[in-house]
Amino acid sequence: MTDVPDTPAAPAGRLDPRYSDPTAGAPPWTEVERLIAEAELFWISTVRPDGRPHVTPLPAVWSSGALHFCTGPEERKARNLAENPHVVLTTGVNTWARGYDVVVEGRATRVTDDARLRGLAALWEEKYGDFWHFDVRDGHFHHGPGRAVVFSVAPHTVFGFGKGEPFSQTRWRFA
Repeated sequence: MTDVPDTPAAPAGRLDPRYSDPTAGAPPWTEVERLIAEAELFWISTVRPDGRPHVTPLPAVWSSGALHFCTGPEERKARNLAENPHVVLTTGVNTWARGYDVVVEGRATRVTDDARLRGLAALWEEKYGDFWHFDVRDGHFHHGPGRAVVFSVAPHTVFGFGKGEPFSQTRWRFA
């Protein structure tokens, strides 16, 4: 599942020669965007009000040029984002010499429009199956007795790390 037709154009990736093999090339954004859209698990990094970091895994969906995730309104990440909306979402493989890791930096913005939430709920279920079925009402996802807030993270900066020969580090910056 890849929802990329209305994604804003990305700038060309810039390969960092300090951390890249001389034979490496920057992958096209469309390939990195596909990796983001197909990734099943992300690690979200937020900052507690006292400055300590908080990291936890979660599923996310890519739609309209942004990553979307949900969380209970009282969970640590939601409370952190209420104080500081800057966030990092990371995905990739847990290997040294193969695969590609992606780091998405941006600002988490709450999604409250029920029509948009219904579209995102459909994407969640399409990507992750029936367990991730959400009803939508009053600006929230509802699942059983619980409710969740949904956030959108449009990338500000994306880093890509090619692992194995050739190793590479690429950066994309968005307006």
